[in-house]
Order: sequence, then C-alpha cells, then structure tokens
Amino acid sequence: MRKQIAAANWKMNLTYQQGEELLDAILKENIELKEHQQAVFAVPFPYLIMAQTRLGNKKNYAAAAQNCSDQPAGAYTGEVSAEMLRSINIRYCVLGHSERREYFSEHNQSLAAKTQRCLERGITPIFCCGEPLSIREVDAQESFVEAQLKESLFHFSPEDISKIVIAYEPIWAIGTGKTASAQQAQEMHACIRGLLKAKYGQVADSIPILYGGSVKAGNAVELFSCPDVDGGLVGGASLVAADFLTIMRALK
Repeated sequence: MRKQIAAANWKMNLTYQQGEELLDAILKENIELKEHQQAVFAVPFPYLIMAQTRLGNKKNYAAAAQNCSDQPAGAYTGEVSAEMLRSINIRYCVLGHSERREYFSEHNQSLAAKTQRCLERGITPIFCCGEPLSIREVDAQESFVEAQLKESLFHFSPEDISKIVIAYEPIWAIGTGKTASAQQAQEMHACIRGLLKAKYGQVADSIPILYGGSVKAGNAVELFSCPDVDGGLVGGASLVAADFLTIMRALK
C-alpha cells in the first residue's frame, strides 16, 4: 500500500509553549502507526528542534519545515536552506503552499528549484498544487494543476519523482469552511495520478497524494476512504489535539 500521511501544517500559529503542549497532548495518546502510515508535523522554523526532540525516535512520526530557500547557501538574509534543515535531521518540507504562492509570489520555476534542493539533501518535498475558485468556476482545474506539475516537477527522473509527496489543495476550500466533496477530491486526485502515470508509468501508483482543503475530524474518514486520497495536509484542525488525533486514526 502507498504511504498514508496525516500532515499537520501549523502555519504561523502557536507560541513555543503552546506548540510543546500540543505535541505532548498528541504524543501521550501513543498512537502506534502502521508501517505504511506517517504523522508529519510542519511547524514554524523556531520550533523545529523542539518538535524533532519531542518526536524523538518515535516510529513513523516526523517534523517538517513549512518552506525552504531555492538557493543552496549565501547572502540571503532571512532565508533557510535545505542543507540547514538536513543538518538538524528534518526529513520533510512543505513546498508551494497556496498561501506561499499567493502572498509571497512563489512561482513554478522557483518551486522546481526548491524541490531540487530538498531532493539533493534527502528531504521529502510535500509539493502543493491546486486551483483557485475562479479556475474551478470555469471547469479548468485539471489543466491548471497540470501546468503546475509540468513546470515544477516533470523534468525530474522517475527515481526522483518517486521521492516526492503531492498535496492537492483546492484553494477555494482552504480556511473558508468549504470543503470539496469526497467525489470532487477523488476526481482531482485521480486526475493527478493519471498525469503522473502518463509521464512516469507505474511509479505513479507509489506516490502519495494528500488532500489539503479543510480536512476536519468530521470528514477525514470519508475523504481518506477515496482510492486515490492518501491522507491529508491539515491546517486549522491540526491545532486541536483531539481533532488531529481523530484524523490520524482515519488513515487507511
């Protein structure tokens, strides 16, 4: 079975102490994940070492960064490189979240470089793609996402593409309280897998594709039951221990 992932994206939330308390509340439940399951916590940069320490060697639990630089090193004040992340043993990095694309003008070419930096350092990119409401309203979501994938990822080899996790985000369903129906989610995940298969063949069957549009405790089971939905990239619900624990338990 493909890896099934519950990925928490804390975004720019929680104080250091609140982050400690949240992780402790989740860890004390001692959920033993199966071999193919993974819990990932994408925390703000100042909390990475704390999260890494608390997660320790707990099997199938990992800390993640929410971003990294597209440059390997140098005079880029305020940036954090993939090499820096690797030096503290960070194994995952979220790239191209819709908020980064919208608020910080990240584009597909820059995200291709960021993905390359992560792969060079043995960090698994969680690559985000997805359409805004204006694109969904004209039924152009498939071609929009296809362009994102082609411009950022499709120059990679089959070996490299197999090391990437995809997160599909219907942007109109992030932070709005709206959620794509399970059918809409499955249709887009199947489309993405089809694009990957057309380019890379059977390797597409091994690539996890997460759903990232207002995943909540109440809809996780239905969403994750879809054949091409391999877990979720979770925003607001990941800030509530009970909710994220429910989401973790919903993994296939």
